[in-house]
Formats: sequence, structure tokens, C-alpha cells
Amino acid sequence: MTKDEMIAMIAEKSGITKRQATDALDSFFEGVTDQLSKGSKVSFTGFGTFDVSQRKARTGRNPQTGAEIQIPASQVPVFRAGKKLKEAVRK
Repeated sequence: MTKDEMIAMIAEKSGITKRQATDALDSFFEGVTDQLSKGSKVSFTGFGTFDVSQRKARTGRNPQTGAEIQIPASQVPVFRAGKKLKEAVRK
């Protein structure tokens, strides 16, 4: 599903315009992004949790040359599905 398809579905199911649905979805994305950038996690009971994970620095290998390279530590966003979402997907 693309963002445009999601906007159309939100507009149809909630009875609002596509413009309002776009604004709502963009606000949701901005809110989640803002909280994750601050190091907070965002939880939706039954749906899942967005969080930030720490990756340690490590040694990697350049696939073209085979030379070893140092990959620096980084923070990455992660999503863990909640119980209701997992059950819905399993069916």
C-alpha cells in the first residue's frame, strides 16, 4: 500500500476529505519522527511500538574490493508489532 492509497482509505473510512486525511497522516508521521529523534518511544496498545535501537560500531567488508572498513555506531528506528496486529496477520 502506498501513502496515496492509505490517504484514500482514511478519507473514505472516516468521511473526511483527502486533504484532511493527508494532513492527519502527515501529522502522525511528524509526531512519530519527532519523538523518535528525541529518543522517546511511541506505543499504540495492541498495534505496536516504534523505538530507537543502538547499533554498535563494527568492522565490515567492501563487497567490491574485499577491504575491511569500520562502520560507525548508529541509531536506527525499529518497530515491534503488538499482540493484536500479530494475531491479525497470522489468520
